[in-house]
Amino acid sequence: MHSDKDKPAGEDEDRHSGYSRLRSKLRLLYHSQSSKAQRFQFSVLVVDLAIIVFFIASPLLRENDSFLWIDYSIALLLAVDLTARALASTDIKRWLRQVPVILDVFILVTLLAPTWFFNLGFLRILRLWTMTRSSTFWRPLNRRGYAEYRETIQAVINLLVFLFVVTGFVYTAFANRGAEGIAGYVDALYFTVATVTTTGFGDITLPGTWGKLASISIMIVGISLFVKLAQSIFRPNKVHFPCPQCGLQNHDPDAVHCKACGHILNIPDPGNY
Repeated sequence: MHSDKDKPAGEDEDRHSGYSRLRSKLRLLYHSQSSKAQRFQFSVLVVDLAIIVFFIASPLLRENDSFLWIDYSIALLLAVDLTARALASTDIKRWLRQVPVILDVFILVTLLAPTWFFNLGFLRILRLWTMTRSSTFWRPLNRRGYAEYRETIQAVINLLVFLFVVTGFVYTAFANRGAEGIAGYVDALYFTVATVTTTGFGDITLPGTWGKLASISIMIVGISLFVKLAQSIFRPNKVHFPCPQCGLQNHDPDAVHCKACGHILNIPDPGNY
C-alpha cells in the first residue's frame, strides 16, 4: 500500500506527464507534416485569414451592434492560438521574445480593450505580417505548389499591410481634424493609395508640417515596397531553400549546387517542403 505522502507526488507526476503529452500533441499539430497536422494547419490558416478580413473591415463595422461580440470572440480565438503556439514551442521564454509574438500579444490587448485602444486599432492588420513569420502559414501553401511564389506573396502582403496601417493612421490622426476631404475611412484609403503611387491628385491633403512629413514618408516607403513587388514578379523564379553550408536563402528551382559556396543542395519537389 502507498502512504498518503506518496499520493501528492504521484499526482504531480501525472499532471506533469499530462502537460508534457499536451505539449507534444500541439507540437505535432503545428509543426509535423502528417495528414492530420496538415488539415489542422490549413484550418488555422483559414481562420487567420477570416480574422484579417474582420480587421480590415473593422472601421466600417464599429457602429454595428454585434461588433463588440465579434471583437471579443476573435480575442478568445487569438488567445487560444497564442497559448497553443506557446505550448508547442520548445522554449516558451525564447518564443515570447520574438517580435511577431510581441505584436500578436499587443493585438490581443487591443481586442480585449477596444475602447481604451481605439486609436491603435488600425495596428491589428499587423497580424497579417506576423502570420507570414510562421511556418504554419507557408507550409499549406508550399504543399499546394505555391512555394516558387513565396517572395511575390510576401511582397504583396508587405504592401497590403503598409497600405492598411497607413490608412488607419491617416484616418485616426487626420480625419475631421483639418484634413481637407478626409471624412471617412474610404477617403483615408483613397488618399493613401494616391500618395503611395505618387499619383497626387491633390483633392485630399494632410494639413500642416506634420501632414507634409507624413505624406513624404508614405511616398518613400510605398515606392520602395512597389519596387520590391515588381522585382519579385519580373525577375526569374527562385525557390526558398536555405543552403545548409552558407545559409543562402533563394536558389534556382533546378539548382544542384549552391551558387555561393558550391554545397550540394538536394532541393525537394515544390510540394514536399
